[in-house]
Amino acid sequence: MIWSECPKFSKETKTQRCWVHKIANVLDKLPKRLQPQAKKLLHDMMQAESKAQAEAVRDEFTEHFDDKYPKATTCLKKDWNDLVTFYAFPARHWLHIRTTNPIESTFATVKQRTRATKGAGSIEMAETMALKLILEAQRRWHRLRGYEEIPAILNGALYIDGCLEDNPHQEMVVNG
Repeated sequence: MIWSECPKFSKETKTQRCWVHKIANVLDKLPKRLQPQAKKLLHDMMQAESKAQAEAVRDEFTEHFDDKYPKATTCLKKDWNDLVTFYAFPARHWLHIRTTNPIESTFATVKQRTRATKGAGSIEMAETMALKLILEAQRRWHRLRGYEEIPAILNGALYIDGCLEDNPHQEMVVNG
């Protein structure tokens, strides 16, 4: 099935870009001597308490670097809305959804083992090995902070800058 055809993944599905990768891509477009200063601003953006504060730091970054390094500022601005999607979720989830590194580390383990064994011999064996490695990696996963808020999110709860907003149209979530 194609993701766009899946009912749970509609046009209303929010996309979050990885801040770790974006920071690396932006820094790659700056000279080494400016990277510590730029990295601090980029981290300030990512860790801002509100979307408005993140945008203010982005504007400061742009003002400081755009004249000499437009590729860096263009890279930062590209997909900006997808970088700040996490502000529409509970603040306790932000740590988990700003980066794809936890997902990537799980698949890196699978990739590394597959390379070390020079392939698994068959597709069935490869799938079995991947499943076993992922199940083993799962033992080290941490529970999502604020996991108890997931039912509210699925029922349309509205979060602004990580805080639940009153939404009279939202269905009540009943624990039972």
